[in-house]
Amino acid sequence: MALHYHCRHCGVKVGSLEDISISSEQLGFQHLTNDERQEMITYQQNGDMQIKTICEDCQEALNRNPEFHQYESFIQ
Repeated sequence: MALHYHCRHCGVKVGSLEDISISSEQLGFQHLTNDERQEMITYQQNGDMQIKTICEDCQEALNRNPEFHQYESFIQ
């Protein structure tokens, strides 16, 4: 199983963890609501997980422009 992290706003690949054996509790997923899990985590047919996160550039843009929080995607 591998974990692939992508920015939820710009789509850039943030990183991957390959061939790991780790539980969702170790990753902290139990702290997410069911809606958050459905929105942020996608399971691939090969068992890999794709996880939506926020890259440093988008986080910086959100810090500078708090009104961007209302948009799903603010990168044009």
